[in-house]
Amino acid sequence: MANNETDKQAKIVEDHYLNNVGFDFGDKIIGKGHKLFSQPVKFIAASNSMSSLPEESISEVAFSGRSNVGKSSLINAITGTKFTARTSQNPGRTQQLNFFSIGENYLRLVDFPGFGYAKASKSSILSWNRLIKSFIRYRSSLIRVYLLVDARRGITNSDNETMIMFDKLAISYQIVITKIDKLNSKELSSVFNSVKEKCKTKPAAHPFIHLTSSVKGIGIKFLRADIARMI
Repeated sequence: MANNETDKQAKIVEDHYLNNVGFDFGDKIIGKGHKLFSQPVKFIAASNSMSSLPEESISEVAFSGRSNVGKSSLINAITGTKFTARTSQNPGRTQQLNFFSIGENYLRLVDFPGFGYAKASKSSILSWNRLIKSFIRYRSSLIRVYLLVDARRGITNSDNETMIMFDKLAISYQIVITKIDKLNSKELSSVFNSVKEKCKTKPAAHPFIHLTSSVKGIGIKFLRADIARMI
C-alpha cells in the first residue's frame, strides 16, 4: 500500500515536470542545474540594513517563507550541503538577509528572515519587513524570489499577505511547495491545484509551481535547473 501511494505521488511530480508543455525540464537544462550547483558554496554576508549589503555584481535569487516552512533545509538540499543555511528546531532563527555565493561569481542565494514568527518582537518584525521591501524595490541584481509554502498548510493568510506585497513591489516570484512527502497523493493533488488557482489571481506570480521535499530530494534537480536557466 505504501509503495503504491509513493508511486502515485511520484507520477504527480513526474507529470508536472516532464509533461508540462511550455516548461522545459529535459536533460540539457537538468545538466546545467547540476553543473551550477556543483560549484563551491560560501557564506559571504549577513545584512540587517541596506548599507551593509554586499556589492551588486552578480545575479541573485532569494528565498522567502513562513518560519518553519523548511527554507534552510531547501537551500541546503539545492546546494548539496548540510550546513550552507543553518537549520534549527526553533523557528525564526534567520533574522537578517544571509548571502551565499555559488562558485566564482556565478550566482548568489539570499535567505530572507521567516515571517509569521509569533515570538519575534513587533519592532524586529517591522525592521525585517522594511529591509525586505527595500531590498526587493532597489536591488537591481535580484532576478527572482521563491516563496515557500508548506504542503500541509497550503497558502496561509501570511503567505497571501506576502504575495500581495510582492505584487505591489512588482517582483517576479515563484511558489515552491515544500514537505510534499508529508502528504498522500490525494492531498498533494488538492493543495497543488489550490495553489495553482491562487497564483492565477496574482499578477507577479510565476505560473510554474515547484513541488519539493528536502528530506526525500523530490523536485530538487528541477528547482536547480529552473534557477540555472535564468543566468
